[in-house]
Amino acid sequence: MKINDLLSQADAIIFDMDGLLIDSEPYWKLAEKSVFGSLGLSLTDDMLRQVMGFRLSEVVQYWYRYQPWENPNFEHTENRILEEVEKLILQHADALPGVLTLLKLLSENNKRMAVASSSPIRLIQSVVNKLQIKHHFEVLHSAQFEPYGKPHPGIFISTAQLLNVSQEKCVVLEDSINGVIAAKAARMKCIAVPENATYQNPAFAIADIKVKSLEELMG
Repeated sequence: MKINDLLSQADAIIFDMDGLLIDSEPYWKLAEKSVFGSLGLSLTDDMLRQVMGFRLSEVVQYWYRYQPWENPNFEHTENRILEEVEKLILQHADALPGVLTLLKLLSENNKRMAVASSSPIRLIQSVVNKLQIKHHFEVLHSAQFEPYGKPHPGIFISTAQLLNVSQEKCVVLEDSINGVIAAKAARMKCIAVPENATYQNPAFAIADIKVKSLEELMG
């Protein structure tokens, strides 16, 4: 199926956020390396890719199981990471190539849009306000409100329900394997936009289409 056909036939377009609307992954990595480093963990970029698409609470629990630290206070650890990421994003982040043009084009074609992200709702709101794109989205939904995070499809199913749109008529834009798995499990079409380091990962074959950037969607 061609990209234009996929988008034109959809009733709603659902966007992931981290790594798709903004290049936030470097900021997450910096924050996680700093905070977990202070707890005695030495994490590499390759290790951190294992938790791409996870909710922050799941990230903290994942690394605690990997290497427990003394006197754990998971909520405090989550807040430290979130505060650091939010500070870095507000100071440095810009929209990724193609984001603003694509959102404008979809709005002009009366496409309904939502953000469905593993990030806390506080961070989603900070990002859409920072990029001045909040007006494009009817729904901002965070996996923090779901029983399970990606790759569970719950976040996308709930987002479709909030939009009052059939799951089968949604197209999801995702950059992570976990997000693509979640989208397909929700019976949605999915366009994968992987980062360069993971672009050749064969697991992305389950996506309906794979592109290198959002700019390709307007070609």
